[in-house]
Amino acid sequence: MSNALALAHVTQALALLIEDNLPPDIDIAVKVEPRKPPADPPAEPTITVFLYQVTPNTSQRNNDLPTRAPDGTLVRRPAAALDLHYLISAYGEEAELVGQRLIGSVVRTLHEIPVLPRDIIELAGQRPHLSGSDLAEAVQRVRFTPTVMDVDETSKLWGMLHQTPYTLSVVYQAVLVLIDGRGTPVPAKPVERPEVRVLPFGAPGAPSPGPVGEEPVVPSREPAEPAGTPAKAAAGAEAKAPAKAAARTEAKAPAKTTRSRKSAQPARTAQPARTGQPARAGKKAAAKSANAKPARPQQTAGTADSGEDTEN
Repeated sequence: MSNALALAHVTQALALLIEDNLPPDIDIAVKVEPRKPPADPPAEPTITVFLYQVTPNTSQRNNDLPTRAPDGTLVRRPAAALDLHYLISAYGEEAELVGQRLIGSVVRTLHEIPVLPRDIIELAGQRPHLSGSDLAEAVQRVRFTPTVMDVDETSKLWGMLHQTPYTLSVVYQAVLVLIDGRGTPVPAKPVERPEVRVLPFGAPGAPSPGPVGEEPVVPSREPAEPAGTPAKAAAGAEAKAPAKAAARTEAKAPAKTTRSRKSAQPARTAQPARTGQPARAGKKAAAKSANAKPARPQQTAGTADSGEDTEN
């Protein structure tokens, strides 16, 4: 983490990084200036490094919350997480394509060295206006990544630069710069008892949560009973019995429900015969018996033999 001079320190260090890596590809004298693109294009080869926007870092912007206790005391030093957006432009003789050669060198340098080196940061910190910066002591390194901008976004960006003619340029984003607050946090209370116990709420010996602002009530520690004691065995049996009973009840509940549904349906009663049906049935039976022909008596073998003997 750094102080408020971190933004200017990163800009100056980026200009030094580009200037130190121009040779041997660029064999001409080039001025690298951390400033806004000029309204009048310079005649000599020049590279400008312009910080045009500062935005909060989305991934680290809330990591320092909360910073104060309910009574207002500072418990943690706040830190602002920022991203820096740079417009790097090149100027030179168009006939010799100086601007394109300079932009090619800038892209090669930032692609080869995407993280700002510590020696470049220390060298930039030797400037009188950056003598109080502590960016070199920061743990978080600054990384440069290219930003893709279409024609519409580029025209809007250059439209903000009033009366500044467009020139070949690239846009880079510097991630991540942390700026510390100046307050001194209140030191935390010393550890009264170096003891660590992990127990779920409701377990024997666990502290009971009390009102806000009060210390939890910790019960006295008692010697633990052996695992095979009758009390624990009975407690385990009592805990398992309701569970088994509930499981059996849930398993039998659907069958009982089906039986109760069947028993709830009323039995079908025999429909009473229509009036007049017994009389008609009796008349039909009498008519059939009257029209029936009398059956011929069958002669047995003994009767026929006796008839023949009588004729003889």
